[in-house]
Amino acid sequence: MTDKTHPQEELARRLLGPAGPELGCDECFEELDRYVELELARGGDANAAVPGMRAHLDGCPACQEDYASLRALVEAEA
Repeated sequence: MTDKTHPQEELARRLLGPAGPELGCDECFEELDRYVELELARGGDANAAVPGMRAHLDGCPACQEDYASLRALVEAEA
């Protein structure tokens, strides 16, 4: 069974924003390398180390694209 969000729920989530802290694009860019490294490290808790990053990535398509590219690059190098 797949998890499907109704369009109204997705719209409400986007309008209301994250429940917790969120970074701006500048802070996201500054922390992105560390966040990706922590995500890929065994035992690393990237979300605890960089609060608000996940919320920002979920709501910002530009930063999500940078994140996906960086993560793919780091994974390819490993």
